[in-house]
Amino acid sequence: MKAYELDRGFVPSFEKNCEVAKETDLVWLNVREAPFSLHGVFYDEAQGQFVRMDQKVVDKVNTDVKWLNRQTAGGRVCFKTDSKYIAFHAVMYDDGGHHCTHSFDQAFDILRLNDTLPYITYDYTFTPPRSFEGNVYTAGIGTDGVMEDRVLCLPLFNTVYDLYIAVKRDAEIDFSNPYVYEKPVVFYGSSITQGGCASRPSNTYQSILSKKLRFDYTTLGFAGNAKGEIEIAEYIADLDMSVFVLDYDHNAPDAEHLRKTHLPFFRAVREKNPTLPIVIISAPNTMPWYDWYQSRRDAIRETYETAVAEGDKNVYFIDGSELFGEEDRDLCTLDTCHPNDLGMYRMACRIEPVLKKILR
Repeated sequence: MKAYELDRGFVPSFEKNCEVAKETDLVWLNVREAPFSLHGVFYDEAQGQFVRMDQKVVDKVNTDVKWLNRQTAGGRVCFKTDSKYIAFHAVMYDDGGHHCTHSFDQAFDILRLNDTLPYITYDYTFTPPRSFEGNVYTAGIGTDGVMEDRVLCLPLFNTVYDLYIAVKRDAEIDFSNPYVYEKPVVFYGSSITQGGCASRPSNTYQSILSKKLRFDYTTLGFAGNAKGEIEIAEYIADLDMSVFVLDYDHNAPDAEHLRKTHLPFFRAVREKNPTLPIVIISAPNTMPWYDWYQSRRDAIRETYETAVAEGDKNVYFIDGSELFGEEDRDLCTLDTCHPNDLGMYRMACRIEPVLKKILR
């Protein structure tokens, strides 16, 4: 359909971005309406913002999860267009971001779909200035005008209240679903799962895996606050998903906490999903020889071994000490804990064959 057929007359303010203001004949469209599709987030009308998990569940956990749930990690907007110019306008709140990579926590990535490997590739990053007036950010990019599937990745550690995408008035725009596996892979875990410290939204290990295997995904990573609460397990158990990845080792206070929560969390999901593939991962680290890591890994492995002993045929275990590989593993983190882009890539490479086998 032509963009002008969808025009509802919205025009954003361009106080800070002359580049977009100079573009003429644009139609601004709300991403919550067709032909756009939301992935990894949904819009909470009561709060007036995009969220990742149902608010009724969040209210049962703790205030930090309530706050982190508003950060759009893993959120994407998909569409197809031949517009020679694509812009977006976001009403945002600076949440402060992750302590290691503040400026890029607010960034948006735009990707495109290809016919051959890699199926989904990076195109450009939009990074707001460290402080942007009125919590409004507008940016755009020129294209070659070919009809293409596009994915706009939302910030990892920031809140988005409203989001509009603009295309040329005479451009074609249509629905797109770039994912072969439409039931999402659901990831639950720590700040690493949320995306710290990838340099941009599409460099998280989930995004890298999604680009390679073309699966949709939902990121339920909560920095510092993934403690294996049973309320979250029960919420996840009711989701329609293709695979569940359980990865909250780093946020458990100690191995004893894992022994108390990990198996009950697993069982809560398994009870409602008897044939769902569940992948259990222990924490990635650069120093696997430390007793602290080994005791935690052993506690998590106990969940896997118990499930197998009970006859579970759809459970998989990945040892976190293997995620960074052997060579130059000390180059894989920003602070000995949070993976940088190399760390995220190596995590994806280790997890890929497991998910590939499950999905195909």
